Amino acid sequence: MSNSLLPVGHLSPGHDLNGYIQAVNGIAVLTADEERELAWRLHDEGDLEAARRLVLSHLRFVVHIARSYSGYGLPQADLIQEGNVGLMKAVKRFDPSQGVRLVSFAVHWIKAEIHEFVLRNWRIVKIATTKAQRKLFFNLRSAKKRLAWLNNDEVDAIAKDLDVKPEVVREMEGRLASHDAGFDAAPDDDEDSIYQAPAHYLEDTGQDPAARLEDSDWEEDSSRRLQGALAALDERSRDILTQRWLSEDKATLHELADVYGVSAERIRQLEKNAMKKIREQIGDSLVAA
Repeated sequence: MSNSLLPVGHLSPGHDLNGYIQAVNGIAVLTADEERELAWRLHDEGDLEAARRLVLSHLRFVVHIARSYSGYGLPQADLIQEGNVGLMKAVKRFDPSQGVRLVSFAVHWIKAEIHEFVLRNWRIVKIATTKAQRKLFFNLRSAKKRLAWLNNDEVDAIAKDLDVKPEVVREMEGRLASHDAGFDAAPDDDEDSIYQAPAHYLEDTGQDPAARLEDSDWEEDSSRRLQGALAALDERSRDILTQRWLSEDKATLHELADVYGVSAERIRQLEKNAMKKIREQIGDSLVAA
């Protein structure tokens, strides 16, 4: 049992992965009785030595799970480190009174931490943000049996199995097939490929000073013409248009009918006539300009 008491600081997959794996495989696996005793010591007394032994004895299990995520092209050592974080969270929350082994309880926490790491680092642009997208991301990768695009029957089957719409499966498949591209060319690109960088062909017209000035002038002129047209209306017609179209809390025809003591149909007619005068006034001002 002495090898199970190795200091945690001596075990680091980032320094020597093969040595780390060899070391954790050499740590004795706890029996059910030993695990239960340590778990109760941690649960009842907050015994950190018991927590350390529980963690150390399950490090080999984290390595086993991390290996199943090798297809994402991320460093194995990083996957193991993240899985170890999940293991420590599981040990902290483990309740021995539930009658299950720690390994069964910890698998969820280990995978959850690895999943978060994969989603943060697999692409520069985050590929899945919602809970449903994250579930689909991992399930779709494992569900695809070949490199070709899914046919309609495969899409429908996966959508039914994961309880999502077929178009959601198609969207995630497209995200999986895409790749990151730098906005600027890489420093070592040659002259033929440097102009393929998005910086050379994507245009941001929204920041053009002339266009922004033109838009600002148009909005200011339109507002001025509208205010002038409203000022030319009689007070009742102006109030009806303001209450119906320009107020944050727009009034109904019946509400205005009660205010002016007329029918809702009369309010509608006044509104229609006022709108006609507004259009004519703005049209005349445009012609005069």
